[in-house]
Amino acid sequence: APLVQLDGHSLKKGKMTKAEKLKKQQEEEEAARLQAQKEEQERLERQKKLEEIQRLEEKAEQNRDFELTELRLLLEENYSAIIKWKVDAAEKAEVWERYMLCDGVPDAKDQRAVNTFVTLWKDYSDSDIGEELQLCNSAVKLIEALDELLNEAKDPVMVPKYHDALIEVQEILHAKHLFIAEKLLKGASDNIDPDTRNMQTVSKHKNVTLCLWANLFKNPSFTGFDFKEAGLSFKLPEELAVSDIAVRILHTHYDHLSILSRLRHPPLKSIVEEIPLPVQEPEETRDGDFTSELPSSPHSPTSEPSIKSTSPSSSEESIMPTQTEVLSGHSSSLVSSVCPTKDPSWPSLAQLNTLRSAEPEFEKTENGPEVINLVQYTTLGGVFYFDLLHLPPQPIRRKGYTILQMVDGLKVFPYPPEKPKNEENFDDPTETPKNEACSPAGVCVVLPEWVIFMEMPLVARWDAEDARWRKDGITNVSYKEAEGQIYFEMESFQIFTLMHNTFANFPFQGWELRPLGQNSAIFTNSQCMLRLVQRSGLSHLVGQWMSAPALQKAMLKAGINIFVNKNTHKYVSVCEKNPLIEQFAYDQMALFASACAFSRSKWNATCGEENVVLQGCEHLKISLVPEDSWSTYFIGSQRSRTLEITEKSEDFSTDHAAGSEFHSTLIHLLQDTMSPDGIALVRQSHYCFIDTVQTLLSATRPLRWGEAGLQGGLHALDEAPALQDLLLQSAEVVHVANGVATVT
Repeated sequence: APLVQLDGHSLKKGKMTKAEKLKKQQEEEEAARLQAQKEEQERLERQKKLEEIQRLEEKAEQNRDFELTELRLLLEENYSAIIKWKVDAAEKAEVWERYMLCDGVPDAKDQRAVNTFVTLWKDYSDSDIGEELQLCNSAVKLIEALDELLNEAKDPVMVPKYHDALIEVQEILHAKHLFIAEKLLKGASDNIDPDTRNMQTVSKHKNVTLCLWANLFKNPSFTGFDFKEAGLSFKLPEELAVSDIAVRILHTHYDHLSILSRLRHPPLKSIVEEIPLPVQEPEETRDGDFTSELPSSPHSPTSEPSIKSTSPSSSEESIMPTQTEVLSGHSSSLVSSVCPTKDPSWPSLAQLNTLRSAEPEFEKTENGPEVINLVQYTTLGGVFYFDLLHLPPQPIRRKGYTILQMVDGLKVFPYPPEKPKNEENFDDPTETPKNEACSPAGVCVVLPEWVIFMEMPLVARWDAEDARWRKDGITNVSYKEAEGQIYFEMESFQIFTLMHNTFANFPFQGWELRPLGQNSAIFTNSQCMLRLVQRSGLSHLVGQWMSAPALQKAMLKAGINIFVNKNTHKYVSVCEKNPLIEQFAYDQMALFASACAFSRSKWNATCGEENVVLQGCEHLKISLVPEDSWSTYFIGSQRSRTLEITEKSEDFSTDHAAGSEFHSTLIHLLQDTMSPDGIALVRQSHYCFIDTVQTLLSATRPLRWGEAGLQGGLHALDEAPALQDLLLQSAEVVHVANGVATVT
């Protein structure tokens, strides 16, 4: 074998010396010793951690009954107080508020009063247009009251009575609007504009704007007219420039036609499949460590279908009654608880009754692609009645007398004109008909200042024959967002409306509930915030204090929908959560909303259906919450804990923060780090304030609808002005004994 000379020694190539072997062996033994030492240290740390968790679990279990009982008593106390207050307030309001209104609107519950109002109003005729419109406004209020009673009615005997009264008042209301237009058009020649030599007028009232134009001069070059004070203009087809016509644009700030559509075409039970968000179940949840049950609540979100757990083990089912029984007292205490001109587009009461009995027939009818889905889209800004009418004969004045031809109401001027049947070609069916398309009618609408469109409005026309809103027949749509104008053309003069996506604000990009002192808090939804910075559509709501339900109704009417309904999950990605655990969190957040801030956590989307993760901290200053003040809280169905991770962590972990304790409720977890002043604030919270916060959180459900597909944080959005914030305040701050809310 060849030899190699190395430092005076001859060695075979590749062979180690004894010294090198010994050294290598020592290195391997040292590495093994260090590895064993490391593994032992890790084992001891794991054992210590398990012992610490076991100690915390045992301590939490010892305090479990006390904490749950304390929470139950707090919820019962507040719920009993708010129920008593609402009952007392309702008894006083039912008589006193009706007496103080003195607006001529009958009590919708009094069938005799409603019938008297309808009979007298039907036969009433006054030369004062303002008085007529005032009566129409009273009818609108009556319709709203009847609609509310119809939705809340439980007595099967009263439902058809409210329904029939509602439809009859609506029918007369539309007939009255035509009657008012007829009265004005019959005197058009007495109100000629010297500049245009035609008659044009605008009558504005609280809920109605009436625009009329009469073609008296018949200028062949006339193209249209702009009702500037009403924000409406129309383009007249050139074929009509010399015709005896009148144009009516009636803008009602309410929508009664969609009610008719829903009566005839109830929405299909399964429209769109639910879009669940894939969630990553933590190992603890899959193993059943944190799965249990939570108390039912008066604010429990029961409007949606029940949600199946991802791990329905038998152990969970056996545990389920335990905690429910602990809080059974809370659950059980909550359970007590000859007619004017008729509008041709409006069906008669007999027709509507026929439609109502035919509901099952239409229930299975599929909507065509051009039919508007009234679940996904909602009318916004009211309805526009765009009519082309025959100009009534004008009075002829002679010395001492006036000749006036009597006509029976207004008549629709057909456009495009119908082709006479005798002109149709029956001899040669293969002959292609001549294209004699008429010019379209154009409309330009300035968007109402009291509503906000999050995106380009959808223009829809009313199909009176089928009682549906449709999007076909609308052409040349042009939207100027900066000016707030939309122009479009239609092949004929029709009723139209502007619609928006009902769920345009979902899912939320972030949310925050921040205290402003005793019984005062501000709730921020950042999805609306960024879109409303430069809008003034909420000017009529800002600073107007009202109850939470009234605020919700006002915001929906203005186009700001951040409230969940039974169809939201069909159109929006969902971060699935057990409704009981979700409501359990809302109830406790409301109890401590006077002194603690709460915010979205990105980990809520990955912690599983049976758990909730949010950020929170004590915050006693009227200012933004510092970024480093937030803690991450894990709310399981059996334990709540402060997590070690933050929003900047890379991976989700249920490891508890060092030095923190386990608790059965969130409020006791918060109390561990709260100051005496903060605890005093929450203990003195008014029940109206707590109920208002509970109502808001239950209506918006931010823990379920504020997470889908989101990975970023919320707090960078605080620099933008929150024009959509909801300011909640209790009776101790406002001079009324009720929890109220407003938009800031």
